[in-house]
Amino acid sequence: MTAEPSAEHERRRLTALAVVVAAYVLSFFQRFAPAAIAPDLAASFQTSAASLGVLAATYFYVYTVMQVPTGILVDTLGPRRILLIGGLVAGFGSLLFGMAQSLDGALAGRTLIGLGVSVVFIAMLKFIAVWFEEHRFASVVGASMLVGNFGSVLAGSPLSWMAQNVGWRGVFVGVGIVSLALGALAWLLVRDRPRMAGGAAPPAPTVDRTVILTGLLRVVRNRATWPAAFVNAGLSGSFFAFGGLWAMPFLTQGMGLSRETASAHLSLYFAGFAVGCLLIGAISDRMRRRKPVVIASSLVLASIWPVWLSGLALPLIATYLLFGLMGLMTASFTLSWACAKEVNPPQLSGMSTSVANMGGFLMGALLQPAVGKIMDLRWSGLIENGVRIYAPEDYRWGLLLIAAAAWLGALAAWFVRETHCRNIWQDIEKERA
Repeated sequence: MTAEPSAEHERRRLTALAVVVAAYVLSFFQRFAPAAIAPDLAASFQTSAASLGVLAATYFYVYTVMQVPTGILVDTLGPRRILLIGGLVAGFGSLLFGMAQSLDGALAGRTLIGLGVSVVFIAMLKFIAVWFEEHRFASVVGASMLVGNFGSVLAGSPLSWMAQNVGWRGVFVGVGIVSLALGALAWLLVRDRPRMAGGAAPPAPTVDRTVILTGLLRVVRNRATWPAAFVNAGLSGSFFAFGGLWAMPFLTQGMGLSRETASAHLSLYFAGFAVGCLLIGAISDRMRRRKPVVIASSLVLASIWPVWLSGLALPLIATYLLFGLMGLMTASFTLSWACAKEVNPPQLSGMSTSVANMGGFLMGALLQPAVGKIMDLRWSGLIENGVRIYAPEDYRWGLLLIAAAAWLGALAAWFVRETHCRNIWQDIEKERA
């Protein structure tokens, strides 16, 4: 790729990126939607906290399992094909979830949603790695996530409002239709790689099982991959568990806020994360440093959690500021993908980012029902309008697990290999020779 891409090349990659990021908006919406509609889901399906956690975590279970296969697929088949399939599967899953009349039906729909959207992020990273210059990788990823995080903002106050005024079922039916349309657009507008010199079409991707397994083992055996994976596990895992489900119930039952005020906190949390994705990636690229940015941000995030665990009464302005700051600092986990990519061979960028990424989804999948289980063990038996009512201390005991995950990510940040924003896998190979 030339240092100054042609106007045609720029148009092609920006058009395709717009489609991929639009799919990413939907994936973020689906990821965090259960938090805003947790009271509606609890009332619709008469669930316990643990069952509600399982329903929300089903997305993360499937997403975790699919991370490495998705990395292999984008490195071999390219993002175009799997974005089409992912859009179709997620679309049908959203339709099923919106029309489900039982918890089992909702679980099936949520599973399909997780399966379908699990391909989007890794496909986006692969697309950016192939179509954009290496020194712009973190910045372009950050900008894409800033736009993509509009989906998480929609999953806050707007979704809560729509659930109360339109009904949560209709929202998910509509999202399913949009997902099907985006899958079709991905097939029409996304290309796996730029055209070669002279305008010739690039060779079709091939699948070689030996090459796939060798590449995956190379990434997994690379010790420099794992600190980035643990940073992702701790920081994004705590974000997914809290923002994806337990933030809204904690704010309403645990802190006594109204649903509208709690939704505003949630939206600010997501908005802070969206802005952080852009700022932290840009700061890291400008400094040509990864490690100090991750360390500083993760320590600030981890230091906020004791405030919530203490039960300290704070004025609303302080809780708003802390939620916004948490979102901003959480975005430091986005550098884990660059850290993993830059210590492995460039042709394995899909596998390396997916290995780093799966830790966060696994942690989120484990934390969501685990928090609910602890709350159920402490539950007094109080029920109002068919919904279980938990005491503030029940939430704080459950959230202790999420706080521990955040501190795990902050600790792992100290072991990340500094790359100075360039691929150093050859330097690592020479050190081991």
